[in-house]
Amino acid sequence: MIDLSTLPMRVGLGQMNELTDEQLLFVKQCGCDDVQLNTPKLPGEERWEYDDLAALRERAEKAGLRLMALENVPVRFYDQIMLGQPGRERQLENMQQTVRNMGRAGIPILGYHWMPNGVWRTRWDAPVRGGAGATQFRMADVKENALTHGREYSEEELWASYDWYLERMLPVCEEAGVRIALHPDDPPVPSLGGVPRLFRCFDAFRRALEVHDSPMHGLDFCHGCWSEMHGGEGVLDALRFFGSRGKIFYIHLRDVVGTADDFTEVFLGDGNVNPADVIRTLKEVGFNGFIIDDHVPHMVNDTPWGHRGRAWSTGYIQALIAAVDRPG
Repeated sequence: MIDLSTLPMRVGLGQMNELTDEQLLFVKQCGCDDVQLNTPKLPGEERWEYDDLAALRERAEKAGLRLMALENVPVRFYDQIMLGQPGRERQLENMQQTVRNMGRAGIPILGYHWMPNGVWRTRWDAPVRGGAGATQFRMADVKENALTHGREYSEEELWASYDWYLERMLPVCEEAGVRIALHPDDPPVPSLGGVPRLFRCFDAFRRALEVHDSPMHGLDFCHGCWSEMHGGEGVLDALRFFGSRGKIFYIHLRDVVGTADDFTEVFLGDGNVNPADVIRTLKEVGFNGFIIDDHVPHMVNDTPWGHRGRAWSTGYIQALIAAVDRPG
């Protein structure tokens, strides 16, 4: 397993779902050593197996890279857990085995969310700087009566399911040496499709980490989601609070203009928060995890994955870190 304590604050590349030869070369050409995969293309209808995970890590290592995190198992792996439905015990067993397999394969972090009905956007091609295309969410455009899971759920139900899961998962994470990193709800509004969005504010994250306190439990700090919550207000305070406690395991560094019920994703530097202030704050609290670009505006002649937008964002973040790290 990688010794995470010996690594500096750095930039990685992620949000890919497989390690093709082209992507491995692209990561190296961008000057990164770390990769993160989001919902990787792996066999398994209910869990991930050791051989497949080990092969994925070995493929990264042969390219001179570190496979730092897998983010998001398929929702079908734990949807009954999130909603407290029959069948959650079987899903729990499979999730516990997935974590054990990750630990044995030497993959140190599993990012997770608590959104049974996923990320929501109302537009995927909103024009931003220079005509680049970006995602947008407007609550006014959401059909309020469209239930995604057949009925309305209460916050109490989702919290009860969350507590049930974490109480049973964290001992396995500690045994396996795998950190789990909680991502905010996106967008962080009270409810969508009849399902509450628990992780939409500071107090919810503090509760999650205090009630389920473990060195294996922390945050995937999605800067964009935190910026959405209050139009950028409170982001640096949250970084200081959780970062000073060693609870930020890695970061999605993107930004938006607007607030949770009406926002557009934009290029770094054009959003609610000054990204230089973010990197300075991370330096102050001793953050030594990795940062990825996350969602990026699609630039002219870009690929579906966003190679051009990702290269621009990655270089921008690298320059900020270099400036902050410069002596004097």
